[in-house]
Amino acid sequence: MSYKVAVIDIGTYSTRLLISGIHEKDSLEETLRSVDDILSVGRITSLGRNLKETGYLQREAIDETLATLREYVLIAKEYKVERIIGYATAACREAENGNEFLEKAKQLGIEINLITGDEEAYLSFLATAYGLSPEGSFVVVDQGGGSTEFAYGIKENGGYKLESSVSFPFGIVNLTEKFIKSDPPEKKEIEDMRRFITPYIEEAYGKMKECREIIGLGGTITTLVALEYHIFPYSSQKVHGKRLTREAVKKWLDKLSSMTLTERKRIPQIEDKRAEAIISGIVIFDTAMEVFEKDNIRVSDWGLRHGAVIKYIMERFSSNRS
Repeated sequence: MSYKVAVIDIGTYSTRLLISGIHEKDSLEETLRSVDDILSVGRITSLGRNLKETGYLQREAIDETLATLREYVLIAKEYKVERIIGYATAACREAENGNEFLEKAKQLGIEINLITGDEEAYLSFLATAYGLSPEGSFVVVDQGGGSTEFAYGIKENGGYKLESSVSFPFGIVNLTEKFIKSDPPEKKEIEDMRRFITPYIEEAYGKMKECREIIGLGGTITTLVALEYHIFPYSSQKVHGKRLTREAVKKWLDKLSSMTLTERKRIPQIEDKRAEAIISGIVIFDTAMEVFEKDNIRVSDWGLRHGAVIKYIMERFSSNRS
């Protein structure tokens, strides 16, 4: 039996759609291996812009995100998916009017899940475990717009187990709004940001220091891969699984932070809107590599949406056999 499912990740910074084709087999492992990515699209909608300052999702950001969701629902229906499942994260958790926005999203025909930081970390863990099949122990760093999750997993008895996870209340939107006031950014602004996030990352390291490798998720780190490996136009297949050295991460931090916003926007691999916040994302990964004493990071193009598909298959497979 085959079916399709659509997952929409309603993030603080971007809104992404994944349509997957699933072919049920005799075992869960075979079923997970059968999944096809039919369509993967994303748009930077900056739902969480000015949220820290005001406590509310801005009307313009709501309208822009809802317009994107309407488009995604139409696309999903064209593909005749079985279900359209939405996952809302940090911006909707924190905003005073988050529920009001989610009610409007539900009216479009999306099953909405407002998830906690720990649930977000679990989905990132699933995506990484089954997307990259790491050996031994690993830490997933999922950098988002309004929060950043660290998930520590191990491979045992042929399967994967989430040992611990933590979600921190910083991402590229709120860090950029808080620290970056100059164009190009001043060195002091970047160092102040690094000082702010380091104690959080040290907390994660205290729980996860035994990891063999760290794996990065999110638009910043995949963009760095595209830059480092000269990938344009963007290709998920070419990015997924690539490694970046600490030296390369530092090189791009120095290079991009010495440019003005206009100059960064001229680089083909960097989306216009991502150019505004990419510096903060690089600081997160550079600091994580420093604290975890790792000289390279593996990069996954699979994220929350893929984790949600894996979770959906696991739950469906389990209920069909109970």
